[in-house]
Amino acid sequence: MAKCDEGYLCEVCGGEVAEITESDLYLRYVIGDLEPESLHILPERHIRCNPTLAQFIVDDEFQPVELKGAFDKRNLDGPFVRERQLLVTRGWRRLREVIQTEEAIINYPLPEVQARMQSRNR
Repeated sequence: MAKCDEGYLCEVCGGEVAEITESDLYLRYVIGDLEPESLHILPERHIRCNPTLAQFIVDDEFQPVELKGAFDKRNLDGPFVRERQLLVTRGWRRLREVIQTEEAIINYPLPEVQARMQSRNR
């Protein structure tokens, strides 16, 4: 099967990342953790297959992810965890919004991320 016919496969579990709301790659893009130019070259993962990031999503619609070890949010600095939870949760909610619109991919990121991207391009 041609690579383009395979869909987007998770580099961790090998399963298909069928929806943008499951995409670790797009979540990281929306919250500003990676540049738009990276979207087509980086490997895809399910959000849940990246528990280091997924643990920061705090929403009734998202089953919590617990991470054991040094990067468990319970072992991290409280203010950092609160800030990261706000950002990552907003990003995940943004992914849920964009699937219901016909916005251009450049408009997917959170407003502050878009502002940073625009200021760098000036």
